[in-house]
Amino acid sequence: MNYKIIDRETYYRKGVYRHFTEDCKCSTSMTARIDVTELVKYSKTKGTKFYINFLYLLTKVINSRDDYRMQYLWQTDELICYDVVNPIQYVFHEDTETCTPVYTTYCENYEEFYKNALSDVENAKKTREYMLDSANHPNWFDASYISWLSYDSMNVELPDGYIYLLPIINWGRYREENGRLMMPLTVRMNHAVADGYLVANVYRLLEKEIASFIA
Repeated sequence: MNYKIIDRETYYRKGVYRHFTEDCKCSTSMTARIDVTELVKYSKTKGTKFYINFLYLLTKVINSRDDYRMQYLWQTDELICYDVVNPIQYVFHEDTETCTPVYTTYCENYEEFYKNALSDVENAKKTREYMLDSANHPNWFDASYISWLSYDSMNVELPDGYIYLLPIINWGRYREENGRLMMPLTVRMNHAVADGYLVANVYRLLEKEIASFIA
């Protein structure tokens, strides 16, 4: 885990960061549907899991820009940017109706990521423990699939505490709309490091990555 310290005096969002960490602490959340028709077809053709393919592309997007890898270290009062952030995916246990967090390390090589993510999921299925370990996994962002619903809106609230800057991303079941498979995706970021443009840009980058991936 490596990171660079951001000088808040020269940070390009200096005024915005100060306002949304001192005057008006808030986050910004957006839900929109993305077209996953071709990615679903590709996954079925290749005999791979759509879920892990999407997780890979999402993580690639989040690692493509500094704004999505920011965090605040309350212990040292430092604004930082991680070199790499990794996804926390989740396994749901039908028998206990509980979840186990799965810490998967990101690598740009698709085949390696796919193999590791699949193995991580299988290992998590063997336990029923929650095993949340954020202290030893600081550069991980939440990437949670809500498999039971193709929802229209979602909001993630964080209680008062230290400033949390990493993205929190959820997505639901895709459904057919006018012959296309559309999937709800919710991106939540702290307003101190992201605005509407940066949140919307996640969707735009995902569309490009999906198109490139299946080409």
